[in-house]
Amino acid sequence: MGYLIISLDFELHWGRYDKYPIQGVGDYYKNTREAIPRILDLFAKYNIHATWATVGSLMAENVEEWRAYQPEILPNYINPAYSAYYWFANESNHPKEALFAPDLVQKIIQAEHQELGSHTYSHFYTGEKGANQQAFKADLEAAKKIAKDKFATELKSLVFPRNQYNPSSLETASKLGIKVFRTNPPDWFWSSPEKANLLKKVFRTGDTLIPLGSKTYYDLDIKFKRDFLQLPASRLLRPYKANSIFNTLRVERIKNEMAEAAKEKMAYHLWWHPHNFGINPKENLEVLEDILQYFSNLHQSTGMESLSMWEAYEKNKQPQSG
Repeated sequence: MGYLIISLDFELHWGRYDKYPIQGVGDYYKNTREAIPRILDLFAKYNIHATWATVGSLMAENVEEWRAYQPEILPNYINPAYSAYYWFANESNHPKEALFAPDLVQKIIQAEHQELGSHTYSHFYTGEKGANQQAFKADLEAAKKIAKDKFATELKSLVFPRNQYNPSSLETASKLGIKVFRTNPPDWFWSSPEKANLLKKVFRTGDTLIPLGSKTYYDLDIKFKRDFLQLPASRLLRPYKANSIFNTLRVERIKNEMAEAAKEKMAYHLWWHPHNFGINPKENLEVLEDILQYFSNLHQSTGMESLSMWEAYEKNKQPQSG
């Protein structure tokens, strides 16, 4: 049968403040915000179950509410530029459309088969120097509180920002009731994302076109660690680029991997950021529909099933021996 798991990192500028200026990005986030309901429409059309790992700050209505929910213990990175709070305090431009989206969070919750997951409250980097478990715990508690207070939702699935995590972070989150995590592929070029070098980046990019690592699909029932489930990412759906010869090759690689997962009755975990659709939104939505149509064909021919991260946990909630 096989399974298609989809997770999205919903963050807007909270996931980009330490890399990109906020000035001049109005159309980028406008396009993103318009694309999200269309993504939800495509998910409904093809009966797709998905997890929207959402930065808790996005759930706030405005700056005042964001501050009201922020944790008492803030991250104390050696490099303060990694802190959302440091960025906010030193940036005079705080456009609401780039930072707050409770209306879109509500649309996600109201859509059938969509799970609201966590991407931490502040886009917390657990792998950066100076990060500690006390601050990480406080950050997750803030994310859980705003989701519970505003949307009556218990956060049970987590995607770590920049895919940075360690055993202590997994344990901390698990103790707070988060039981399923997206983790990294086993390949060396995905290890320690906070230490990504040029060679790792070259291999990650190349692997989207030709196999450079291990197989990208896996058995769900062997990924339990203690009382929580780790769901390795299989493939990042990279955004469409105008006039690139690689667009079709990347999509074909995803389709081939999905077909192999269905054939082997294994899980395939596709992920991306909604803001990846902020440039060339029409083309990106067409690419997504092409992939979802292919999944629909696999569902008809092999019974491949669509799962959110939590639904994958529910299927395998009894830890396996050994």
